[in-house]
Amino acid sequence: MTQPRQFVIEADGGSRGNPGPAGYGAVVIDPVTGETLAEAAEYIGVATNNVAEYKGLIAGLKAAKALVPDASADGALQVRVRMDSKLVVEQMSGRWKIKHPDMKPLAAEAARILPASAVTYEWIPREKNKHADRLANEAMDAGKRGKQWEPSASTASLDTPRSPAASALPPVSGPPGDAAAGAAKARAALASRPAAASPAAPQAGWGAAPDLGAPATFVLLRHGETALTPEKRFSGSGGGDPELSAAGRNQAECIARSLADRGTVEEIVSSPLRRCRETAAAVAARLGLEVRIEEGLRETDFGAWEGLTFAEVRERYGADLDAWLASAKVAPTGGGESFAEVARRVSATRDRLTTRYAGRTVLLVTHVTPIKTLVRLALGAPPEAMFRMELSAASVSAVAYYADGNASVRLLNDTSHLR
Repeated sequence: MTQPRQFVIEADGGSRGNPGPAGYGAVVIDPVTGETLAEAAEYIGVATNNVAEYKGLIAGLKAAKALVPDASADGALQVRVRMDSKLVVEQMSGRWKIKHPDMKPLAAEAARILPASAVTYEWIPREKNKHADRLANEAMDAGKRGKQWEPSASTASLDTPRSPAASALPPVSGPPGDAAAGAAKARAALASRPAAASPAAPQAGWGAAPDLGAPATFVLLRHGETALTPEKRFSGSGGGDPELSAAGRNQAECIARSLADRGTVEEIVSSPLRRCRETAAAVAARLGLEVRIEEGLRETDFGAWEGLTFAEVRERYGADLDAWLASAKVAPTGGGESFAEVARRVSATRDRLTTRYAGRTVLLVTHVTPIKTLVRLALGAPPEAMFRMELSAASVSAVAYYADGNASVRLLNDTSHLR
């Protein structure tokens, strides 16, 4: 009996804005020699990360199929797909239900390319998917210039050798969004094909003007409940460090499922306080991402008011409370932080993160005051606006930051995932 051909496919996709200008990359590798057998990449216009990732998977599967004439026959080909998208891996493995309408037809298309018995899926960390990630970024860069993707000079410096056939692939493209166009680059190693039309330039709209590029989008998640939350007690960074309650852990799981279904988050950054770290960990487990800790996202230090209710503070420190409510420059009793101090800390953190994550969608798991501060500053609202926002436990808000310094509030206090 003839042994099946064995390939490893590594695939990735990305979107600079989510949705925004998007592209995918895929590489077919010989698992024994590590040789690159084929590459596929394409700019696909405006799309989400998940759409781009699925299209990368489809292109990789088609590229592998093109290398084996009888690939559709049972036992002719065995493929191991490796991706850093937890969502795609879990959905294609059948462990997660596919709910999003954009994902269902893409998953169905991927499933039709090869027999189900021929394909297995494996999640890998992003740092182990650099080849496909580079191809996806090259495709997006080419699309930004209004051109089609071609193998770049950087391809020649890969750690793994490239086959002569793969090196000689001519640039072949198709309409934006046509995942088969990327696979044509692999098929070209077997039979020459003429180049088609170049992909269209990124679409302009409310999201991001082409000259500004995609914004850094912060999805702002308030942590789940602790024992202090339902009692409405001051709980900052100057007192204890409470863990999530049973209700809070359930809320964290709810938002984790919701964010996995949406599939837009690319990075996770958390306050160092335990309630945020636990909430972030629940989301990270679902998305297959790591959590970066950012000190600037910690809650206000409420000084002597830590652990007290508003009524108890009014009873014990009435004059101090009145002064605090009247001025953002006044700190709570006992040397806590004023809202003005918090605003300076949060602004500096915002600036660092918008630079680091330009064009990406990042989940910031933090607290009431930092989130309200980010929203207030984005709106250009005065400090007293802090007292006019409702922010529930495990709620989601969102702000987009553009290269020219402008910001756009996209969402505030969404709790639909908890219902």
